Amino acid sequence: MTAYHAGELEVQRRMGQAEIAVRVGRMIRTEIPAAAAAFLAEQPMVVLAATDDAGRVWASLVTGPAGFMHADADGTIAVGALPVPGDPLHEVLRRPDEQVGMIAIEPQTRRRMRVNGQARPTADGLRIHPDQVYSNCPKYISRRHIAGVAEATHGPTVRHADVLDERLQQIVGRTDTFFVGSADPDGNADASHRGGNPGFLQVLSPNRLRWPDYRGNSMFMTLGNISANPRCGLLIPDWQTGTTLQVTGTAEIIWDEGPQCSVEFTVDEVVELNDVSPLRWSQAELSPANPI
Repeated sequence: MTAYHAGELEVQRRMGQAEIAVRVGRMIRTEIPAAAAAFLAEQPMVVLAATDDAGRVWASLVTGPAGFMHADADGTIAVGALPVPGDPLHEVLRRPDEQVGMIAIEPQTRRRMRVNGQARPTADGLRIHPDQVYSNCPKYISRRHIAGVAEATHGPTVRHADVLDERLQQIVGRTDTFFVGSADPDGNADASHRGGNPGFLQVLSPNRLRWPDYRGNSMFMTLGNISANPRCGLLIPDWQTGTTLQVTGTAEIIWDEGPQCSVEFTVDEVVELNDVSPLRWSQAELSPANPI
């Protein structure tokens, strides 16, 4: 893969960041640096993004004990788990040669790294052959610490909907963190993080959301994908209960005055899963970089 596709290049140009993006893009690798490998091995969770059979993009939370995810000597990344049963990607990632995006995030240190590549199923999870490996701007990550680990339950309960009812709208409206799964027209997937003060992810209606795009690393991989392919998926975790809210639909970039924009998202389907993660996190320490 080249560093950027046409959608990313167009957004970089529109934002006036094309030259910066070229410089920053030099940090994108196909191999996993030793520091990145050590970081991955310490993480108890990861977010994966991929496309289902209907062309819908989803983002999913996967958890495990430290070491369940690690880089191997052959340059691949082993993930010793799959999304839980009932998750839209549970069966998708059992198929060979799926394009996936991955973001590993460590809230307590506000560090993260992203990997995009091809996934193949293994006996206990999947193996990712990276095309793109890079660290990412920590600007808007809310700091959290693991407060406890819950005992295993009988399995997640799944709820499906095609709009956000009042209860789900309240969940969306109070979040300070969500993840975006997106893909380019060739299906190359990407998973990214969005953070801000509660309320930055706005509910416009039961099937319409909006969020501002805060300036980050100037590569605009998520916006570039949306520019070229509007299908994307959101993952909103409940850090205290282990519940996740997954929303898939289409997104549109709304250009404001000057090189600023927001994203409006139309909901197609909603999946709520409880007990996805045994991790129980502390209250958020919001990033000082968040716009007020």
